[in-house]
Amino acid sequence: MEHFAAQLVEAGLARMPARVFAALLASDAGVLTSAELGERLQISPAAVSGAVRYLSQVHMVSREREPGSRRERYRVHGDQWYEALTNREAIIKRWEDALREGVTSLGAHTPAGRRLEETLAFFEFVEKEVETMMARWRVRRAERFGGE
Repeated sequence: MEHFAAQLVEAGLARMPARVFAALLASDAGVLTSAELGERLQISPAAVSGAVRYLSQVHMVSREREPGSRRERYRVHGDQWYEALTNREAIIKRWEDALREGVTSLGAHTPAGRRLEETLAFFEFVEKEVETMMARWRVRRAERFGGE
């Protein structure tokens, strides 16, 4: 678990969210409470809260109430990578819009405009490739794990 968390940190995820995510992923049920996370990782409730807040924002975990309780528990889903990547796709679309405005503002024939236009073309390419890749993943996932 800690080795995977270290790999996530190396890939750019902050240390505490990486540790919390790895702990959830490695749990049998994929669900833990704040207290359980704190105990497993030997971290404070505030550290758990901050990590879960970030992981929720990037759609890597979800929060839910324990039935009949006020306690929250945190869940990692089998499709968390799909959700995280889909969320990134929305960010890429916003970047594309900003880049289009920049190209229009600077002019496509200026050096800066050409740089922005090339960056825009790259993100358009990535967006299309991710869309195609995710369609292939859904088919492969269904073949391998069943479901949709």
